[in-house]
Amino acid sequence: MIILPAIDIKDGVCVRLKMGDYATVQKVADNALDTAKWFRSEGAEWVHMVDLDGAKDGMPVNSELIFEVQEKSGLQVEVGGGIRNMKTLEHYLDNGISRAILGSAAISNPDFVKEAVKKYGKRIAVGIDAREGKVAAEGWTTTSQVNYLEMAKRMESIGVQYIIFTDIGCDGMLSGPNLVELDKLNNAVSCHIIASGGVSSLKDLLNLKALNVYGAICGKAIYTEDLSLKAAIEVCKKI
Repeated sequence: MIILPAIDIKDGVCVRLKMGDYATVQKVADNALDTAKWFRSEGAEWVHMVDLDGAKDGMPVNSELIFEVQEKSGLQVEVGGGIRNMKTLEHYLDNGISRAILGSAAISNPDFVKEAVKKYGKRIAVGIDAREGKVAAEGWTTTSQVNYLEMAKRMESIGVQYIIFTDIGCDGMLSGPNLVELDKLNNAVSCHIIASGGVSSLKDLLNLKALNVYGAICGKAIYTEDLSLKAAIEVCKKI
């Protein structure tokens, strides 16, 4: 199981939210590049980056900062937030970003996801963010009536190989991931599942590994030092 430490960007700085609520924004680091370099020194190979401003505005806002991390950190970068059309997708993937995450577009424009998968294959991931089992969109500011498992099956059917699943109720709460929903998801589709939200300890990672998920995104717990990134990476490599 791979570990992807997270950097969420709002107004050019590294922040964390609680349960996707922008009113709870908290600065956790001064500099995204320095943070990414520290992740690399701890043994990380990937970084998960989200343009929170882009997620709300529907277009890239912090892409220059994201490209700086990609160019100078030594990490592979996956990016989400505001990728709603091919122009934006190409802006990222044709300029060195390793994987792009499509979120709201998967609900509103499935034809775009099909086109993206046809062109970029496994470099496309779909983010399924759920609130009480229903898929949220527009930077988590709206909730659809689509069940998360139904959405996952739709994405699998058009060739998506990576799904990043977040239970919004767990995100930023250090309460552990939603193992029940993750287990259902991992058994419902053949896609690689990356768990996001709530990881707070090595025990959480062992529980995720027991579900046989592909990866785990770790955010707030790393910044609060509840979880050692180096220890997390070493444990997951040994298992």
